[in-house]
Amino acid sequence: MVPKRRFKMAERLFERKIYQRMLDWKRDSNGKTALLIKGARRVGKSTIAEEFAKKEYSSYILIDFSIAPKEVHGLFKDLSDLNYLFLRLQLIYHVNLENRKSVIIFDEVQCEPFARQAIKHLVKDGRYDYIETGSLLSIKKNVENIVIPSEETRVEMVPMDYEEFRWALGDKTTIPMLKIAFENKMPLGDDVNRRMMRDFRLYMLVGGMPQAVNEYLDTNNFSKVDQVKRSILELYQDDFRKIDSSGRASLMFASIPSELAKNASRYQVSSVIANEKADRVLGIVADMKDSMTVNIAYHSNDPSAGMSLHEDTTKYKMFAGDTGLFTTLAFMDKDFTENIIYEKLLSDKLDTDLGYLYENIVAQTLYAAGNKLFYYTFPKANSSHNYEIDFLIAKRNKISPIEVKSSGYKTHASIDAFIHKFSEKIGQRYLIYTKDLRKEGELLCLPVYMAMFLS
Repeated sequence: MVPKRRFKMAERLFERKIYQRMLDWKRDSNGKTALLIKGARRVGKSTIAEEFAKKEYSSYILIDFSIAPKEVHGLFKDLSDLNYLFLRLQLIYHVNLENRKSVIIFDEVQCEPFARQAIKHLVKDGRYDYIETGSLLSIKKNVENIVIPSEETRVEMVPMDYEEFRWALGDKTTIPMLKIAFENKMPLGDDVNRRMMRDFRLYMLVGGMPQAVNEYLDTNNFSKVDQVKRSILELYQDDFRKIDSSGRASLMFASIPSELAKNASRYQVSSVIANEKADRVLGIVADMKDSMTVNIAYHSNDPSAGMSLHEDTTKYKMFAGDTGLFTTLAFMDKDFTENIIYEKLLSDKLDTDLGYLYENIVAQTLYAAGNKLFYYTFPKANSSHNYEIDFLIAKRNKISPIEVKSSGYKTHASIDAFIHKFSEKIGQRYLIYTKDLRKEGELLCLPVYMAMFLS
């Protein structure tokens, strides 16, 4: 007897950009590889995999290894008779599989490493397509004693970006309009910008986790949305205990808002974990990054088109992977975040510096657009302080510095000094802020909701 799924992630099926990448895989692979969808928990991996199976195949079997019976787990330890394997799966799940017309989904594949190892033989057999979904896929205990198959096409699934969020709200016109304005460097006008910023702040607060978005659409109640986000954060804490049972990963994640609020040049491990040296947690940081619950910006020691060649893994900034979860994390001192807090945040009337909130959303936005995250610091002349470029992106053989501000824009000393230092390498330079689009010499000042076009 196959157990029922324990929960349905979201009542609504939201349109997601990854669906096109899945179509591309199905067409281009033609059964030669399995599709591996990796991402943090609750980003919608299982939902999109099953939706794709329903729409693009004649039949499918979904094996949720987090709840599958021992009988199913045992089938993948012996692959000597694939005919028997497929027969048993069809009998257990009451599904008829058709040659080259059916797909088998290995959901939460990290819970059955032998199923992942079996992909090599299943793909070679060629009868069916295979989709794997999972999180914490590279954690040692999930891959020890197995051979990782090379017959995988791997894609990352991240929380809903701002455009997907607008789609969920029934709006497919705003983002194309904003893109035209961006491409033409055309200001929108203060009134339109204020409306766009309020819309974007809604996304910053709700975030891109499908359950949170669904709750917002159902209730329009920020406190209830907050409760959903807190339940997701609890799941993430469970994952961090799998990464590091000592609790260091949990502490580092919980401290992301406070570390960003310091406006320091790096994540200061010693201020979070007493007597802990930064180099002793590098493995934990790498595992946290691989879990896709966080985004990591590494310091580039030599800003150039090949920044990956010069990244300093000992010097980094850590961001929450989802802006909505970050907002809740920032107000975790209470059992719940009151509606009044959300309302003040939404109307930009909260009496606190929100620079860290904007820096986190820009990190998420840049990453979702396909950019690796880098930043750069360098000393000020005759000072103990540093200049800092919040983000760097490479375009062809040029680099674009990005400075993020939550309010004023008239001073941008870091970008000015950076341009002077690396003048021959500089492409377009950007200041991301809350005001309308404007040009200031060669500096392009962009409202934060246009950061999604920087790729």
